[in-house]
Amino acid sequence: MTDTGKQGFYAVKANVEELEQKIRTHRKKIALSIAAVIIIAAVFTATAGIYFTYKEYDGYETISKIERSDSEATTYKSFAGNILRYNNDGAFYTDASDHLIWNQAFEMQNPVSDICGDYAAIADLQGNLIYMMHTSGMQGQIKTAHPIEAVSMARQGTTAVLTQADGASYLEVYNKAGDILASGEIHIANSGYPLDIALSSDARKLAVSILDISKGTAKTTVAFYNFGSAGQNEIDNMVGSYSYDDTIIPDIHFLSDDKMIAFGDNRVLFFEGRQSPKETSTLKLEREIKSIFYNEEFFGLVSGDKDSGKKHKMEIYDMTGKLRLTQNFKMSYQEIEFLDNHEICIRSEYACEIYTLRGVKKFSYRFDDALYKLFSSRSGTRYTLILDGSMQKIRLK
Repeated sequence: MTDTGKQGFYAVKANVEELEQKIRTHRKKIALSIAAVIIIAAVFTATAGIYFTYKEYDGYETISKIERSDSEATTYKSFAGNILRYNNDGAFYTDASDHLIWNQAFEMQNPVSDICGDYAAIADLQGNLIYMMHTSGMQGQIKTAHPIEAVSMARQGTTAVLTQADGASYLEVYNKAGDILASGEIHIANSGYPLDIALSSDARKLAVSILDISKGTAKTTVAFYNFGSAGQNEIDNMVGSYSYDDTIIPDIHFLSDDKMIAFGDNRVLFFEGRQSPKETSTLKLEREIKSIFYNEEFFGLVSGDKDSGKKHKMEIYDMTGKLRLTQNFKMSYQEIEFLDNHEICIRSEYACEIYTLRGVKKFSYRFDDALYKLFSSRSGTRYTLILDGSMQKIRLK
């Protein structure tokens, strides 16, 4: 009986060890299977990512289409994730499905706009009217005493205005309700002709580009004004100025509260400073530049004759002046710009090309109807087209 008990006991022990070994083996197989699935999924994801990153499209399918009857003179801009369009008769703010958010009637001969965050200033160039618009509707209206040359808006709705008349230029700053906050004069005979203005996003600093040709050569001065405590003890609130011989600087733009970029005919200048901006670096331009375009993170320069159909050279830089992309293209174009997703859209009347920052020609197409504008979306293959007679949501294929 004792032997029988021992034999039975050892038999059970042997079976348990064998079962545990089978369990361990099975667990290893499961672990290996899971690891294999993860590896395969990672490889697939990486492969798919590379595929879609470098995929080129030459067609599209229409997801939705809305008939429209805007005039050819209508301008379209991306504004806080939606679409702002305006012409001589007024402005409309809609979502990507053309649902009206607000509209504002006015009469302008040459409407232009400047957008900062949730605010947009719509001004009548060489006229006297400015409308300060928010994503929720109109905030205020300005009627200037002199013809408008340029406007620049800050993120809280403050608007700087450059006007000119009778040999003098006038700088005025208004709050979003249309009340004047500051003003000054620049006498052209003594100081030169203002080309452009830029208001920092916090509305504390104003920059002015002033061209002087009184001595027979072009010299541009970039002057900075501070409306905070730093400028209170300075004459006319001016906290600094920089002059550049043999240079014309027609375009200046604040990238943030403390950073500004200035585009000249032979150089790009970078400024930085919380109170009194200082020049931090310069990018010398070796070729004649035909087009300049930028957003808050990148700027692009195009050399070559944009109407010739010959080869153009496009260079994309980040806002430190580091070259990110050099790309040649042959398309004759009317407009070149960054889309909201940082892709580059080159557009003619009936055709467009889209390039990525990797230099991939993502999309190339010639349309049957005139193309007025193209907007990107969060999806990498979906866009909104503004065509003659319609607005279409599309998917590339």
